[in-house]
Order: sequence, then structure tokens, then C-alpha cells
Amino acid sequence: MDMSTQRQRLGLIVPSSNTVSEPDFVRAAPDGVTVHTARAYLADTTEEAERRMLHEHLPQAVRDLASCYPHAVVFSCTSAAALLGAHAEDELVAGMEEEIGAAVVSTARAVGEVLNRYGSARVAVMTAYTDELNAFIEKSLVARGVNVVAIDGLGIMENFAIAEVTPEDIVTETTKRLSGVDADVLFVSCTNLRALEAIPALEREFGVPVVTSNSAAATVAMERLGVQPGFGTLPAGSGPSPGSRRV
Repeated sequence: MDMSTQRQRLGLIVPSSNTVSEPDFVRAAPDGVTVHTARAYLADTTEEAERRMLHEHLPQAVRDLASCYPHAVVFSCTSAAALLGAHAEDELVAGMEEEIGAAVVSTARAVGEVLNRYGSARVAVMTAYTDELNAFIEKSLVARGVNVVAIDGLGIMENFAIAEVTPEDIVTETTKRLSGVDADVLFVSCTNLRALEAIPALEREFGVPVVTSNSAAATVAMERLGVQPGFGTLPAGSGPSPGSRRV
């Protein structure tokens, strides 16, 4: 078979109530890459609900997705992976890779990888989450060497509702909540938040590079497949040059 013409299958595991990851990854996939999804039940963005998803529903989603023989897989949930901590997250990824037989990209780990490409940059973080989950996000980032200088969130506890926040509202809320923070990079966290669409406006508003959960995971996943993401905002360094800015 001519490998240059063979389609590559990107697997995507999403919380069942997530309606943003699939459109974002379809947008990110260049010609020759197709996106195939499995869902793990989740209704609420709380620690209890996300731990239940990880232990009770994720294993079935992994088995389901393995049956389409993907070439790479993304676990598209930033906060659930962050709950585990870096070491347990790595163990989760290793177990998924063994069962699926392909590279697995955990969004939380991909975010750390992409943010570290900016060196020792100071990172301001905006999320869709409550303070409870923000604490885990910050701990996960710091464990992966990210210099977090501020974190705030929208406090949304129903996962489906997160997708109803418009890109314009993301820009407005981020500006309001992170006003006065000195940062070199802005990270917007949640795979069900329409933050990828807000990147151009956020970069114009703040004058610093913007990384989102889906932009980071898509960038790393496409690199695993040996292709460039279709949205053109990453890999890191293609946006505004990092530089101190009071955002």
C-alpha cells in the first residue's frame, strides 16, 4: 500500500456532554487525517463526577475506540487528567497506549508540553471551572514545570453549559478576571470551551501568545502523526513573541 495516500485515523475520547472537542479537532485535522470519537459519561464538572468518569466510564471508551485501530488518540479532558496528578496521569496514558496500540495524548500533559516551549514564561490561566478544579489545574501545571502567575475561572459546574459560552464572552471574561496580571503567555483551559475560536481576539487583546486545551492537544497529536495542525496557530512560537505584558 502507498503510505503517502493512506488516511490516518485520530481517535478522540471525550466526556459525553462535550460538544466542542469534535468540531475543534475536525478543524485541526489536515487533509489525510480523519477524526473518530468515543464518549465517556460525564454531566457535571466536579471532582466527584470526573473521578467517576475516569474509573467507571473511561475504560469502556478506550475499548470502544481501540476497535477502529487509530494511529493516535487524544484523551480530551484537561481537568479529569489533572485530578490524577502527573505521575498517575502518565500511568493512565501508558495503560491506554497498551490497550489501544497507539500513542495517546492526554490533554493536560500536552498543555504542559506546549507551554514549556515558551521557556520560563509566566503563564496566566483562565478556565471554565470552579475553584475546586482550578486548584488541580494549577498543581498539574506546576508539576510539569509551568510558571503559573494567576488562575481564575467561570465557575461552571454543568459541562454541557460550558459549550454555550461564546468566544466573545471568553474574551470579555478573561479580560475582566485577569486584568493587571503580568504574564508572557495566556492559557485557556477546558476542552469544552470555545477557546480555540477566541485565540485571534485574545492575542489581539493581550499581545501575548494564547494556548488552549484543544490547540495544545491537537498540536501534539498532529506531531505524533507527522503532520501540521490545520488551524495554523501552533506549534508554539507562531503567534506573538512572548514578552512581559500586563494582561
